[in-house]
Amino acid sequence: MNNETILVIDRKENNPLLNAQNFPAWGGVWSLTTNTVRALNMETDSFCSAGSFLSNGTMANFGGHPYIDRDGQAAPDGQQGTFRCVRLFNGCAASGKCDMYEDSTRIRLGSNRWYPTSARLPDGSAIVIGGMLYSGWSNSETTNNPTYEFFPAKNINGYNGLPVPSKFFNDTLPHNTVRSSPPDTSLPSQKLFVAANNQAMLLDWTTNTETRLPNFPNGQRVVYPLNAAGVLLPLTPENNYTAEILVCGGSQISDQIQSQDLDAQHDYGSAQCSRMVLNDAGIAGGWKTEWMPEPRLMSEGVLLPDGKVLIVNGCRTGTAGYNSLQNVVGNSNADRPNYTPLLYDPSAPVGSRFTRDGLPTSNIPRLYHSVATLLPSGAVMIGGSNPNDDFSTVRYQSELRVEYLYPPYMTKTRPTFTALPAKIAYGAKFTLSITVPAGAQNVSAILMDFGFVSHSVHMDQKLIKLVSVRQGNQLTVTGPPSAPIYSPGPGWIMVIADGVPSVAQQVMIGSGANPPEDDAAIANMLASTKTPSPGPD
Repeated sequence: MNNETILVIDRKENNPLLNAQNFPAWGGVWSLTTNTVRALNMETDSFCSAGSFLSNGTMANFGGHPYIDRDGQAAPDGQQGTFRCVRLFNGCAASGKCDMYEDSTRIRLGSNRWYPTSARLPDGSAIVIGGMLYSGWSNSETTNNPTYEFFPAKNINGYNGLPVPSKFFNDTLPHNTVRSSPPDTSLPSQKLFVAANNQAMLLDWTTNTETRLPNFPNGQRVVYPLNAAGVLLPLTPENNYTAEILVCGGSQISDQIQSQDLDAQHDYGSAQCSRMVLNDAGIAGGWKTEWMPEPRLMSEGVLLPDGKVLIVNGCRTGTAGYNSLQNVVGNSNADRPNYTPLLYDPSAPVGSRFTRDGLPTSNIPRLYHSVATLLPSGAVMIGGSNPNDDFSTVRYQSELRVEYLYPPYMTKTRPTFTALPAKIAYGAKFTLSITVPAGAQNVSAILMDFGFVSHSVHMDQKLIKLVSVRQGNQLTVTGPPSAPIYSPGPGWIMVIADGVPSVAQQVMIGSGANPPEDDAAIANMLASTKTPSPGPD
């Protein structure tokens, strides 16, 4: 949320952290200054939800888990079925008391969504994509939600605030709980890259047009319950801000296999990485494949400020989903977690892009419900893991420890900067006062969104290299060229000197105004959806 805090949300479980009502908390604010947590008071179950910052800096959290009554406490429906609430959160200092805001009578989605994905759009609103109507290990025709919608609601493509149908999410059953990148900036029409099962498309949300891309090679499946690490590689002036997608891991097993049919004798994870440039030539050339040193399932792909990708967490086999390892536990060669992180350098020659040099090895399994995120300091925070159906102390227990991984650049002398404005307009120039290591040659500023992280999906994660001109200890920087390249809203500025980043400072891109609101579309969505109630469907 800022230099001091991280928002963490969870599912309804018998967690040891208690809220103000002395019940297990479903979310908290983690202090980066004290390494302690403050419980939030949430009304709905946010398990398996999506999230994006809006243009005004508010974090919007979408969807979640159905109604559940556990441990003497009811958890109203987070799927937005009978209790259709979108959760809003505005960050504050670590010493503050900011809390989640929910009001389902006037702020909600148009349909149930468990395991959706969201992205911030060039107008500062959010698109919420796909998911399931009810929870389950995999999707089906009866649970599928083959639609997308907008927050705030829009009257677009004739649907007047209601969900827009998508053929892609019917064609990709059963493993189609979705991932998407931020807007595809390689095309002028503001498309989104979307992947489900082993298929991919470009979605033009302004016209509801789906352009299919080549399938992932060799049957690679990349979304829940066969999660892969997906990253939008850095957008730079040198590559003309052309989008390029990297997806590593997942699984290559049949999408018809059921969880009870898994065994402990096979590596179900995939070692394949697939990469594609999203322009006409790149799409025509198809996916380019390369191979990690070992299979990885349920891994995170964290985009680092030096342009490399950290691949961390996950395991070799099994699937995502609680209780998912019950069929493979007991075979140490089959369910072995990946304790050692991996670095991927997208600018290196093929065959020399993967390295473990300078990276530590953890002894904490990070499986289902684990996360990793870049911090303003440049470190990576790693937490979570619980493949069980409730808070548990069995093998692969509910993991409460947090780790900080320090990439190799944090051992070097780092640049610093001052004089960052509070807001940056598109194409506007501003000047930073900088200090850089002696002899530094290549100095520039970058803009990053660290993303909303859930189940191997880093929604809105992005790195933009900004045009920068250095004169001594002054760096004149030009803001991002346009909203399709970086949507209006909060971001982080870093100065990079010969690949070594400074500590990040938060900034607002654009005016900080609210996203556009269509009162008639919002009214139609509210009138056309269920009246909220606290109980189950």
